[in-house]
Amino acid sequence: MLVAGSIPEACKFFEIFRNSGSAIADKCAIVTSYKRNASELTGEEAGLGETDKQYVYKVYDALLGDQDEEEYEKEALRKFRKEPAQMKLLIVVSRLLTGFDAPAATYIYIDKQMRDHGLFQAICRVNRLDGDDKEFGYVVDYKDLFKNIENAVDDYTSEAFDGFEQADVEGLISDRADKASDDLVGSKEAWLALMEPVEHPKGDEEVYAYFSSPHGIDLEAEEKARRRQALYKIAGRFARAFASVAEDPAASGFNDLQMAEYRNEVERALNIRNAVRLHSGDAVDFKLFEPAMRHLIDTYIKADDSEVVSDLDDISLIDLVASKGAEAADAAGKAVSGKKENVAEAIENNVRKLIIDETPVNPKFYEKMSELLADLVKQRHDEAIEYAVYLERIAELVRQAKQGHAEAYPDGITTPGQKALYDNLGGDATVARAVDNALRANAPDGWRDNRMKERLVKRCIREALPANAKPDVIFEIVKAQHEY
Repeated sequence: MLVAGSIPEACKFFEIFRNSGSAIADKCAIVTSYKRNASELTGEEAGLGETDKQYVYKVYDALLGDQDEEEYEKEALRKFRKEPAQMKLLIVVSRLLTGFDAPAATYIYIDKQMRDHGLFQAICRVNRLDGDDKEFGYVVDYKDLFKNIENAVDDYTSEAFDGFEQADVEGLISDRADKASDDLVGSKEAWLALMEPVEHPKGDEEVYAYFSSPHGIDLEAEEKARRRQALYKIAGRFARAFASVAEDPAASGFNDLQMAEYRNEVERALNIRNAVRLHSGDAVDFKLFEPAMRHLIDTYIKADDSEVVSDLDDISLIDLVASKGAEAADAAGKAVSGKKENVAEAIENNVRKLIIDETPVNPKFYEKMSELLADLVKQRHDEAIEYAVYLERIAELVRQAKQGHAEAYPDGITTPGQKALYDNLGGDATVARAVDNALRANAPDGWRDNRMKERLVKRCIREALPANAKPDVIFEIVKAQHEY
């Protein structure tokens, strides 16, 4: 959050960021108490150039057009809270500085004269923890509100907070450099402790055996899932801690040699995180590095121009297999150290997770997909199939699984919902069409998660089904479809 001194200043900041061409240009918003009112501009024409009122109106009008301020701000705040990667900066004046709760808010830049309760409340906007990825917020003071920051850290009742008792603000602010140093040392210790149980020589095979389930079935699957979550959390924390120190190593007491050693260990941690996510199938639903983490890596961790080792930065392994078939093995091989066995296991784990995640949409179809995958895995283990043929067949399986239904259906069975009904009603097109027609005619708007409306939908399904069918099963399938 950036706190401006006035609404015209906020508009100027907004225009600077919006026209900057930077990554934040389309991920910032302005939230103030201003509401456009053209009648207020009457009498503003004085021949002395553009007035503040005219300027603010122009900025807001160009930004919003026919949209009203309330709709714009509601969507901006939703993204800031729920999709912080899509809304990185809110420019404010006085609104949102009290009572606004957004745990993702991490930095507050203050370019406004503030003190006592107002300043205290503003700082509290960034003190909410956000899962394991945020341990504290940052306050960037452009107005020298704390005067001598060292005195402010030692004596919180001086200068900015002289209206408070010391106990009220104890621990609210600490020195960034000292905190960064402690965090880097602590996060490295946590990383080394996490890797300690991995068997020597702690290579790829040992790492995968400790964190992942090579064949999808593992008595330690739950324990390994917990280990992977710890791996992702600790590696990310290590990288962020390094970036905080890398901004000014000397202030945190680190020399160039120490920073080089830390950089190498952080790179190793992120490479392991990358490979384990891919091998285990945990990366099937998102890019391996979220935009913020990728920016951090590019800025602080990669010391030299990095080689593009695979297409997997911008596309999931599942999508890569679907689009490139056997060629996907080359990209996956670079990400999981190249061995055919590791590549095959990574692909299988990702396909298996896709099937599990999509099963509620069409259980019978994905049951068939699961059987086909199990058969391909068995052929590979038995060496009854050439590696290239295996890759092409699994690529075709992925394409079918992503499609979500078979190729051929009777006349009148055309939409994904109709196909799911057909597959799970024993291939009876007449019954599938009857259920589909009943739903389209009778399902009320917003029926999901509304008990009374769900009862109406269940009754509608039950009346369209034969006596031996399972209406509760069909209801769950219908609920997973977007078209009803």
